[in-house]
Amino acid sequence: MDSHPLVICEGAVRSGKSVAADHAFMDFALRGPWGNMLLAGKTHDSVARNVIYPLEDIFGRELIRYNRGTRELYIGKRRIFVVGANDERATDKIRGLTLAGAYVDEASTVPEQFWVMLRSRLSADGARMLATTNPDAPLHWLKRDWLDRAEELGIARFSFRVEDNPYLPPAYVESIRREFVGLWYRRFVLGEWVAAEGAVYDMFDHGRQVVETLPRLQQWWLGVDYGTATVTHAVLGGLGEDGVMYIAREWRWDAHEKHRQLTDADYSRELAAWVQGGCDGAYRLNDKPAPVPLERVIVDPSAVSFIAQLRRDGWATVREADNAVLDGIRYTASMLSAGKLLVHSSCKHLLREIDGYVWDPKAQARGDDAPLKVNDHAVDSCRYLCYTTRRYTRHGLLNIFDADKEVAA
Repeated sequence: MDSHPLVICEGAVRSGKSVAADHAFMDFALRGPWGNMLLAGKTHDSVARNVIYPLEDIFGRELIRYNRGTRELYIGKRRIFVVGANDERATDKIRGLTLAGAYVDEASTVPEQFWVMLRSRLSADGARMLATTNPDAPLHWLKRDWLDRAEELGIARFSFRVEDNPYLPPAYVESIRREFVGLWYRRFVLGEWVAAEGAVYDMFDHGRQVVETLPRLQQWWLGVDYGTATVTHAVLGGLGEDGVMYIAREWRWDAHEKHRQLTDADYSRELAAWVQGGCDGAYRLNDKPAPVPLERVIVDPSAVSFIAQLRRDGWATVREADNAVLDGIRYTASMLSAGKLLVHSSCKHLLREIDGYVWDPKAQARGDDAPLKVNDHAVDSCRYLCYTTRRYTRHGLLNIFDADKEVAA
């Protein structure tokens, strides 16, 4: 590893690749040729969570000092710039730098232009770059242009599987194998760079995940996908004592079918009347059906004017949905696989969309993962609800959805 100017550790989650890269980064920061270094990832927060804080825990704050205000990390006397690279504009942050070393956390999530620019900044004698990544699409630029050309480019490529981490308890490994399904099982457990093809929720089983009756539900949320001139779809979800999320009811306004668009105020009023109708059997007050006590209304974050209207109308806490599409799909899929998400049979639109929700082959040809943007309003509202409320529903699921980093043993 010492003779290679670029080292990439790739493979399964929890396999130890980040621990290996962290220690190599520390060793280079303390012993490598002098000069400034750079630590990058998708966001400043993810870099701090995935790399800096674990290093502080292992090596202590006398050696590791991080200034959040200046975004500078010091390892001993070495200055390391910390950069978030979530879009192409991040390239401007590193123009003109001369670097002795760099570490990129979850490299497949940073823009290709940033990666190329960073490689050009490592011009100091003896400079080295380290990177970690989970597998992605097989045509992703990192695999196509770098990993697949590792021998030609003189890259040290280290591939990790779950079994390579000897410190993981067998029960924990088995939990990982159960909770990652389909595409994500092959990528994050087997460490394969495979394409997202076919049905997005290929684990969905009408016989196992559709229910005819609902238990009494305790906490309630409303998930809304908003469209002024298209479709606005809402799902009402509740959490049972069994820790299962039930999608209990759905509401839909299709402007094309209705031949009429609604204003934000109209949508707010119509939704309020629908929620007032309650959910008999799943919520009763004084043994009578009653409007459900919504804890939050979770709305498509692009619906700025609609969110403002809901707040003016005095709805329960209105929150912008966490719209990390792939993470949301992955979490929803894991809930389905683990039996933590069930759908009432009355939700006809949602059930129909789940069956037809597929990966976009054109996106895959570009090396990207994206679902086809057709007939997706119901599945989007369900994803918003599930992923944004994950702190309530991940009990019994592994805590692997909020951090990009594998937990070090």
